[in-house]
Amino acid sequence: MSELMTMAELGGPLALLGGAVYARKAHPAIYWATVGLPSSVARLVGSYSSTMDACGLTVQPSRLRALAVRATTRCEVRPVPPRRGLIRPTSTGLRVRLRLAPGQEPADVAASCERLRHAWGVHAVHVREIKPGVVELRLVGFDLLRKVKMPRRAGHDLLAVPVALREDATVFVRDYRAVPHELVLGATLSGKSMFLRNLLTGLAAQPVALVGIDCKRGVELAPFAPRLSALATDSDEAAELLPVLVQEMEDRYDLIKARQGIAPGTPDEEITSDVWGLPDDERPPPIVSTGSCCPASSGRGSREHR
Repeated sequence: MSELMTMAELGGPLALLGGAVYARKAHPAIYWATVGLPSSVARLVGSYSSTMDACGLTVQPSRLRALAVRATTRCEVRPVPPRRGLIRPTSTGLRVRLRLAPGQEPADVAASCERLRHAWGVHAVHVREIKPGVVELRLVGFDLLRKVKMPRRAGHDLLAVPVALREDATVFVRDYRAVPHELVLGATLSGKSMFLRNLLTGLAAQPVALVGIDCKRGVELAPFAPRLSALATDSDEAAELLPVLVQEMEDRYDLIKARQGIAPGTPDEEITSDVWGLPDDERPPPIVSTGSCCPASSGRGSREHR
């Protein structure tokens, strides 16, 4: 009977321990919310001052503060760490803002990220400047890139697509309105194809025309062929498609130039040099004549923007 009681008493803690170990590997988000978050907050609050001192992120107090401490407590005057704001838990980690002490800069905190990571028991620590004198520490509780899950609130905008998740839990948004050109390079298995698929999936839901050139017989872009205005799958089709796209580009240059000549006295800030500066009713939809490159859309126009 005593053995059964012992087994019953030990069974609960062992089951909890085993469940925690399993959750940490199989479901890191659940482990973080139940175990990692409370323990990391306790470490941060309990060891904040000593950790900042050990990392060299403290400064000597002002003379007025030193005199006040000696007069009221008669204790030793200790160095002052950056002022800590409220700790804000997230589904992937913690966020806390620090007001830097006089003479400190964000680079000083960034240089101690690895020490802070070990001191507070988190996967990674990242630093972001909010404004002069204020930085935000992003504590990441687990490896987000092992199983990527995009946030639900990753907003979409015209020609702006969230395509990836950074290691600091922020979303990378590819905005073609801000930067219209891009060259994606990387070694084999570095994620180029996945980046392209996420980009096409995001753009496919927007009113834009998409054209693809995939000289690997279309193995990468063929699944998106129904959405593409044109798809070239070998060098001959690419040679046929490229002049059509060049002509479309030159026609738009002529349209922009004609628009600039309408009112010579227009202020400089109102002069446009790209198609997005034109009025909506003057911005033409692209007409892609693709021949045999994409029979499904050959010779047809589209009320879409490119």
